Amino acid sequence: MILDPFPHGKFIQYAHDMIRDGINQAETNEEKEAVYRFRYDIYVTEMGRYGTSADHDRKFLVEPEDATARIFYAAQNNKIVATSRMSWGGDAPFTEHLIEHYMLAPFIAELPAETMAVGERGMVKPELRGSPIFQQLGEFTAEFIRANRIQLVFGACEPHLLSLYVGQGMRTFSKKNINSAEAGYLIPIVSVTEDIEYLRRIGSPKAEATKDWGEDARIPTCVERLITQGGNIMSQRLIDSGAYLDQIQNALAPLTESQFSALDGLTEDEAARALGKSNIIECQAGDRVLKKGGVARNMFIVLEGHLEVRDEDTLIRVLSPGDVFGEMAFLLEQPRAADVYAVNNGRILSLSEGTLRKSISSDPAVAATLLLNISKILCKRMLNG
Repeated sequence: MILDPFPHGKFIQYAHDMIRDGINQAETNEEKEAVYRFRYDIYVTEMGRYGTSADHDRKFLVEPEDATARIFYAAQNNKIVATSRMSWGGDAPFTEHLIEHYMLAPFIAELPAETMAVGERGMVKPELRGSPIFQQLGEFTAEFIRANRIQLVFGACEPHLLSLYVGQGMRTFSKKNINSAEAGYLIPIVSVTEDIEYLRRIGSPKAEATKDWGEDARIPTCVERLITQGGNIMSQRLIDSGAYLDQIQNALAPLTESQFSALDGLTEDEAARALGKSNIIECQAGDRVLKKGGVARNMFIVLEGHLEVRDEDTLIRVLSPGDVFGEMAFLLEQPRAADVYAVNNGRILSLSEGTLRKSISSDPAVAATLLLNISKILCKRMLNG
């Protein structure tokens, strides 16, 4: 469903803003400036990001890509409540920033620019998160994608959102994650928009809403090869549960007798339930996998390598295989208290906050065992200083 951009035939103009209720593409300077202010409120004020690039005098977050991108927004009562941006290769060449940020070079080398787009800066007003508004915004954008037969839509997400996007049909493809000083740690993802067979195979809820082009479907022949060559994510939602659990247990098996494992005391079936919607992420030396002030609340377990917990230049602790981090945000429901950097190449397990919180009421025995093990790991860390 696409919302009527002019409900009841009303068009309301304010002295400084001209915002149309419903879902729209920003076309006027007034609309675009309202979007830039909304971005500032969400990214800079709420999330503490883009502090060095934002226009603090006007309270704008505007970027070079905005000059040629299509900016979409949702408005209620003539106030913006959600927005997103799409840079389409059919409008203008991709900027160097987009090519590097989303690792587009291999795709650009083989595909026409007009077959690709980058979707980003998607955000929703806090009190409307979880409502249908962002889905409606996505449906509006999807109409543009279908009309122009865009075959690949690139984006990026934080680790705690990866299972959501993977379940919808997005795919990971890059061997290297985005490690931005202002945006934080992001995982590149891509949607092959007309591959409905893939959506059906993974049980994506988007399969029913996606147009089936049949034999006329445009699926770039290079996609499977490029995605297979890349990818540093193993998602529990897409891999046989036994093979996925083996990866984790094999990584935790070398722990000494004096160490605890988060999976101690759990059967294979119970461990699989505890790890629902989790992801194994390969990180590289220097990656900042957690940003101080971040609002995500998922927990992590170190599988391989070492990481440092830092508060600016102060080293708080070094994390080794079996260690847990991110627990304060989960338990206290507060923003991240410190930065976490990968010292060397390694792997971390990102646990789903939603799965853990739901299991506390729906699967209490498994949740209690997992959280007890995590408590033991934290107590041991305190004893060891």
